Amino acid sequence: MIGKGGGKLKDIGSRARAEVEALLGHKVYLSIQVKVSKEWQRDAKKITKLGL
Repeated sequence: MIGKGGGKLKDIGSRARAEVEALLGHKVYLSIQVKVSKEWQRDAKKITKLGL
């Protein structure tokens, strides 16, 4: 989900930051937090919630 080396997560953060900066008209700092659920791969409800 996060991508190899965190690449997907970095891309999502960069795009979000660019959008917020465009809205506000100045630079911003975004802090991204990731929560990991134990054995999410085996939980059908969690997989469905992720859209997979």
